[in-house]
This record gives sequence, structure tokens and C-alpha cells, in this order.
Amino acid sequence: MAPLPFVDSHVHFYDLQLPDVHYAGMEPGVTHPVFGSVAPIQAQRYWADDYIAETRFANVVKSIHVNVAVRTPDPVAETKWLQAFADRLGHPHGIVAEVDLLRADAAAVVERHLEYANLRGVRDLGPETEGYLHHPAWQRGFALLERYELVACVDAAWEDFGTLRMLAERSPEMTISLDHCGFPKARTPGYFRDWREALFNLAGAANVVVKISGLGMGDTRWTVDSIRPWVLSCIEAFGTDRSFFGTNWPIDRLFSSYPDVINAYAEIVAEFPLHEQEAMFRRNAERIFRI
Repeated sequence: MAPLPFVDSHVHFYDLQLPDVHYAGMEPGVTHPVFGSVAPIQAQRYWADDYIAETRFANVVKSIHVNVAVRTPDPVAETKWLQAFADRLGHPHGIVAEVDLLRADAAAVVERHLEYANLRGVRDLGPETEGYLHHPAWQRGFALLERYELVACVDAAWEDFGTLRMLAERSPEMTISLDHCGFPKARTPGYFRDWREALFNLAGAANVVVKISGLGMGDTRWTVDSIRPWVLSCIEAFGTDRSFFGTNWPIDRLFSSYPDVINAYAEIVAEFPLHEQEAMFRRNAERIFRI
């Protein structure tokens, strides 16, 4: 059976030779605190051209790029670079850009990003400290996104889901994407229980959606069975109309092939009605990100 048409909601393109973009996570010698070295997949660049070639048999119809640039002096440089790919190749169809929401001029930076047609969202990984979601200045910057009708993509651990729900309720017209299922970093029964309880509480905010992606980062030898409870918990909490799939490519190439990820999702939701599968593979991302 041919794979369902797929909108990949979380991809990364980069070029270490770009003089104006800083890629903190892809530089030589970097070791991630959860999944370790990126050396096995490290290259000077990963362009939209490379992604299209690598995924040509996976029925990827659209993609959404999420910023790789972190703490770049001018993050709009990355958006400009990505828009050139979109103009030439179609991919990425949506761009989620970096904005340092602690900056006093955060609104001006957002408006400069909006000069590029495919801008659809903002992600700020926060300062290099824990608990940035609680920072009053960051919260003020976050609230700005509501006026621009941009998706706020958030990398929040389960311990911060309560704060994220509070932020969602303060800005009810803002769509907030919980990226990578909340990036679960452990696979113990106790961690799963706490994550799941917090997830269901967060899902009570109707303007929060869940991006099912990146599960290999906390489960580097994952199998369909090992990720199944995490995927199904997300769908149970948020429903099939607020859940959608992504791959975190090429980062998750550290743990599997691209078809492995797509086929795992397909197997896990195989018993769902076809229209619900199609929603999670394609239509929800198209609607949420307006692509």
C-alpha cells in the first residue's frame, strides 16, 4: 500500500557556511545532553534539495521548517535563506522562525520575518537556563504572537505543561504547538505516568495542539512498540483533530531511516478511520499552519 500523503511538520535545513546564521546544535564537536553526539549525521549542509531527494519515495507533499538557528544576531537571515528555497523548490511550505522573545524589539523582529511569504510561526527555545517559560519578560514577548496570528511552537517538558496551559488561556486566539510531544527524556513507568497526566491537563486548553515528532531523541533504539504508548497518549489527549505528525529530519536520522518513522506512525494508527489518519498525516498541519 502506498504511503498516505504526508505533510512533514518538523524539518531542519542548514548550511554551516552561512556567515550570518549561528547553528549552536550542529557545530563540530557538539554533544546533546540527551541523545549525545550528532557526528554520525553531521555535514556542512542539509538543503531543501537534499531533503527532497532523501524523501522522494515517502509521498511528502509539503514540509514545515522549524528554526535551526539559535541565538543568531539577526535570525531573519535564516528566514530569508529558507524563503529562497521555497521560491525555487516549493519546500518548505511553512517557516517557523527564531525570535528571542526576551528582546525589547521582539515585535519588530517578528514583523521583519513577516516580510517573507512562508512565515507561519515562531519558536524561541529561551535563554540557556531552565524554566524560561516562567520568566515574566519572556511571557510578555510570547503574548505578542497572538496579534500576528502565528503558531507558537514550544519545546516544553512535562514539568512546564501547567505553565504552558496558563499561557494558552491568557492568549486564547493564539495556536500553540507542543513540539515533539513535550520531548520526553526518559522511558521509565514513573516518567510516563507523570508526562501523561500533565499532557491530559494541557490538552484542556483548546488552542494547544500536539506535534508527534522527535521521539527518537529520548529513545535512541526505538521500536514501533516502544513509541506506541506515547503516540497514542497524544492522540487520546488531544484528539485526531489536534494531533499531527512530523519527523525532526535530519536529526532523527541518528536513530532510524525516514521510511521507518513514517511506517511506524502508519502502523500505530492503522485501525483509525481513514479520514482521521489523513487528518493526522496531512490535513491538520495544513490547517494549523495555513499551507
